[in-house]
This record gives sequence, C-alpha cells and structure tokens, in this order.
Amino acid sequence: MTHFTARDLRDACGAFATGVTVVTTLGPDGPLGMTANSFSSLSIDPPLVMWAPATRSARFGAFTQAGHFTIHILNAEQLELAAAFARSGCDPFADMDWTHGPTGVPEFSGCAAMFRCTRHAVHPGGDHAIVVGRVDSLEHDPTPHPLVFHAGLYPRLA
Repeated sequence: MTHFTARDLRDACGAFATGVTVVTTLGPDGPLGMTANSFSSLSIDPPLVMWAPATRSARFGAFTQAGHFTIHILNAEQLELAAAFARSGCDPFADMDWTHGPTGVPEFSGCAAMFRCTRHAVHPGGDHAIVVGRVDSLEHDPTPHPLVFHAGLYPRLA
C-alpha cells in the first residue's frame, strides 16, 4: 500500500535533474518527434541506450514499432526545439531545419550528442514502455552546455 499520491511521486522524481532529448523517427505518414527526459545509457558492449515514451501519447505506437530512431541530446540553446516537440497536435517539422539521416530518420544539427539507433527491444514499464536501441552511429560535440530539466524548469548550469 502506497502512502503518497501520483503528484508526490512526480515532484520527488523532479528533484533528479535530467538532460532533455528529442527522439525522432519516420512514421507511416512522415517524420515524427517527441521530447523526452527519460533517456539513459544502458550498455557499452553491445552499445545500447534506452528511453521511455508514455503509453498515452498519440505517437506511442509509431515509436515503439519504429525500426530506427534517433535520440538528440539537446544543448542549452535548443529549448525551443524541446518545447516544440513537447506539444501534441502540431507538426514542428514544418517550422524547423532538419535533414534525413542515413536511414531516413529526421535529424537536427547543433545537438550536444546524437545517437542513431536500431530498435533492439521494447519492454512494458507501467504507463510507459522502455525502448532499447542499439547505437549504430553517433555524433558528439563536447562544447555546448546541455539543456537541463529540474523540478519542472529548465535551469542553466553554472
């Protein structure tokens, strides 16, 4: 029996500062993107990363079934990109500069890091799914400060 509310859990988890990502794929009707802070490295050998889309998302099926996806770790100057893909019911690709990656998946330049992945596994995770991707290739720019999410805000690192 739990002695806390869903809001209590959300607030407590919000005490953990995370980076911010935009995950992209190519759906049956074109490019799709989703902002996510549920990202983590999982394994070096083999090279695996994971993220967790919410089951209530209209894009859930497309992302859990996608054979390829790209995870973009955003830099501190890309808050607008994060906000655009956090909203549902709009097409941010129409207003953003992007290119097709090697497998056709949309990519954004200027990110702190980018992981091009092939779906390795999908596991149930309560009201989310845990999507594991095998990293096929990556790009990394160590110079920008990352975009950080903490307690519902986007604070700047000192």
